[in-house]
Amino acid sequence: MPCLVRARDGNELRSITLGHPMLDEYLVFVGARARTNTWLAIASDLKIFFDVVAKEPAEVTTADVFAFLTAQRAPRHGDKVVRLDDGEVGLAARTIARRLSSVRGLFSYLAARGDAGVTANPVPTSLHARRPGARRNKGGAALIRTPRTLPRVLSPTDVGALMAVLRSDRDRAMVEAMVLGGLRRCEVVGLRLGDINAGERRVFVAEGKGGRQRRVPISGRFFATLGRYLDQERPRTSSTDRVFVVLKGPHRGRPLSAAGVDEIMKGARSRAGLGKATCHQLRHTCFTRLREAGMALEAIQALAGHASIESTRIYLHLADDWLAGEYTRTIAALEAQDLAAAQ
Repeated sequence: MPCLVRARDGNELRSITLGHPMLDEYLVFVGARARTNTWLAIASDLKIFFDVVAKEPAEVTTADVFAFLTAQRAPRHGDKVVRLDDGEVGLAARTIARRLSSVRGLFSYLAARGDAGVTANPVPTSLHARRPGARRNKGGAALIRTPRTLPRVLSPTDVGALMAVLRSDRDRAMVEAMVLGGLRRCEVVGLRLGDINAGERRVFVAEGKGGRQRRVPISGRFFATLGRYLDQERPRTSSTDRVFVVLKGPHRGRPLSAAGVDEIMKGARSRAGLGKATCHQLRHTCFTRLREAGMALEAIQALAGHASIESTRIYLHLADDWLAGEYTRTIAALEAQDLAAAQ
């Protein structure tokens, strides 16, 4: 049975092991090319998979993978306890799909090595179409069907309530970076002093998702709040070049972690009386409001750091006011054409 062990040097995660030579070598490979959260998620997914399958990697078959899927779909809290979002009793489809992707990545690595006893990946990408001339892994049924749900956004009233209960300019600057600039949580905590360009009202995101860098324009309101934080709150003795640091306690002056931001949001959400208000919802709120105000989808794509425009198209559906306006304008034109034809 694998045992997940994390080794840290201060706040930095140095290694993750599962106690199996092949798995540990793969985690070293992943750690050199993925972010910490991705690294941890993959390690956790592999531990869960081999806890269930309980075989050596070279012995795993496609039948074992299907048995794992069945176990993941099994009721977790009884047959009558379901999630309100999708009515399912097992794990969410997105969670199962992510775990399957982690396992598929491992076996692709082992097959490519050629010395692990794995000659083919036992994790299929789909149920292949059985028709003449069908391309491999194309046109088949997906193993996991993940729902295409719309992310939730905060109303201007909710954003105002959240901002009103934040207790420091540091916290206000972080929230404004997300709700005015659309930065991800990890991008906010990753900002360095040299990334701030107050003169041009831009920040440089050096470590975006997928390793993509970008320059993000943000409202002057963010820079005003950030300036007050840097002048009045940030400890002068802090030796880190990270912008956002811990303000109190034994870790004062050290870089603020993503978990620390989550704690700040949790407390603010409770004080504001909001049922849910996450960092990612602030990011979605930013892009939805920009789309509703008429910002081009390609501009939102560049601002968000999306590799594909397909990831940005969701804001066409989220921007209800824009969609309603487009529909009203178009239907009025059609009705005018019908009226003219009738005359």
